[in-house]
Amino acid sequence: MSSFRFLHAADIHLDSPLHGLSRYEGLPIEEIRSATRSAFDNLIQCAIDEAVDFVVIAGDLFDGDWRDMGTGLYFARAMGRLDQAEIPAFVLAGNHDAASVISRTVPWPPNVKLFGSRRPETHRLPNLEVVVHGQSFSTPAVTDNLVLAYPAADDHAFNIGMLHTALAGRPGHAAYAPCSLDDLRSKGYDYWALGHVHEFEIVSRDPYVVFPGNVQGRTIRETGAKGVVIVTVVDREVTALERVELDVIRWIRLDVDCVGALDDDVGDLVRAELGRLHSSNGSGRPLVARVTLVGETVAAGALHDRAASLRDDVRAIAGSISPNLFVEKVKVLVSEPAREGVTMGEDLGLLIDEAATDPDLAAAIKADLDRFMIAAGTTLGEPEEGELRLSAAQDDWSSVLATASTALRSRLTRGA
Repeated sequence: MSSFRFLHAADIHLDSPLHGLSRYEGLPIEEIRSATRSAFDNLIQCAIDEAVDFVVIAGDLFDGDWRDMGTGLYFARAMGRLDQAEIPAFVLAGNHDAASVISRTVPWPPNVKLFGSRRPETHRLPNLEVVVHGQSFSTPAVTDNLVLAYPAADDHAFNIGMLHTALAGRPGHAAYAPCSLDDLRSKGYDYWALGHVHEFEIVSRDPYVVFPGNVQGRTIRETGAKGVVIVTVVDREVTALERVELDVIRWIRLDVDCVGALDDDVGDLVRAELGRLHSSNGSGRPLVARVTLVGETVAAGALHDRAASLRDDVRAIAGSISPNLFVEKVKVLVSEPAREGVTMGEDLGLLIDEAATDPDLAAAIKADLDRFMIAAGTTLGEPEEGELRLSAAQDDWSSVLATASTALRSRLTRGA
């Protein structure tokens, strides 16, 4: 019986420029910026330590054209370590590092085989009876079904298909190189090594169709464990698929339930949840958390009103729990419970309630904030999910006014 093992990775995004991190005070900026290289170093060491027979990287090795030659030189050195260990690497380009995007080159070590972008190509490992089929992207937005042109399976070898695709679609991922699971199965391959989707997913086990996910989360949009898969093949059958975590910093979303809490209780609730998060972090990796306050509470207005100081309080709490626990952002999404009575003048209370749905008020505020929105976009970059700036940019002024009304009601009734 013949047997071999290979490492399947994708979406490494080496030296990805992480825009906007500097505005999040307290984050380990340099560690985050270097995280993609550190995780790739882990990948190389893993391949060597596990003595895999070869490595496949299914697209987006690079994040775009290199800012300087340092990215290419780093990759050449890393691949040189695999070459010295006699481990071949098969690489195809995806939407971020398509043939038309990467304008600089350096000579790769002889163990690196880069698939061309004009048509599917096949590389062979005769000693293992393995053939690897793939095609790189020629441009960032490939909308053709590339699979249709892939060659039929070699009946006398273990066939691996490499493709950068979201298949028929995955939330949050552009529909590049669209295809169906039936399209993949029609080729008769034994394993499909996919890339582009940043979450780990075993799409099929007959044959194996796998997204390994990206190797390192780069922002709060890429939460949880990240890494690669190691595949064991015995007598041309996949007998084991092991996920290996290689990330060096981990992004986490943490909801804090504030139902029924008073303003003075929130700090204790946050500390308890952050403490549980730290205690459950068996990996020991630094954690970067987005903390979101949720639920109905009579303190909603006060919490919205002091959102800025609350952020600093939460970061201080995290730092006191562990030097490796960081807070990227604090979002206040609590809401007021239904009110049974009015604690301020009836007329004033009615005006505040109606403010969120007043189109004339929304138009006036939009006009007043027009210059501010332009300046904020230039200084702070694009607004993120959950920010009031995003609601304003999307002309969702009812959300902006509702939040402002809640905070105003709290100020007017405080101490009543």
